[in-house]
Amino acid sequence: MKIFFASDIHGSASACEKMLEQLECEKADRLFLLGDLLYHGPRNDLPDRYEPKAVIKLLNECKLTPLCVRGNCDAEVDQMVLTFPIMADYALLPLEEERCAFITHGHLFNTENPPPHKQGDVLIHGHTHVHCVVNAGDYTYINPGSAALPKEGQPKSYMIYENGAFEIKALADGKLLKRYELVNGNA
Repeated sequence: MKIFFASDIHGSASACEKMLEQLECEKADRLFLLGDLLYHGPRNDLPDRYEPKAVIKLLNECKLTPLCVRGNCDAEVDQMVLTFPIMADYALLPLEEERCAFITHGHLFNTENPPPHKQGDVLIHGHTHVHCVVNAGDYTYINPGSAALPKEGQPKSYMIYENGAFEIKALADGKLLKRYELVNGNA
């Protein structure tokens, strides 16, 4: 199974369109959104083509019904206009070799407040708008970055999980930025 992860769209119609274009190119089986879908938030500048109503339409009409966790900028009113659940604080994804991925937005559970986990598990979250793969001791932290408002000079990005490997890619062209393999832990 090939899973496409994206985070922090923040109401950007152009980022959402590009994300869905890359989703099609990747031929993913699932789309997992890590929150902050419609609102830009008080700490962020307005993203390119800030059009939450267009993002609503794009996500609701997506060929793959998104799986989603709630971001700190997502609210119950957002759930009222989206046709898929967005209010879960986290999700668990079984991985190879009895490992598990704890998937969340990052404002509740993160490297400073890690979720319950076992040796070798993976914590996946957005929120910081900075893509990375970090060995956090007994687990690995992976962030796909932001589809709309990346920070620290990084490009807009997304992530693919397939065959035991996570690949963070540039949203503009699908160019590989980082790779992490579960089996040998190579980043």
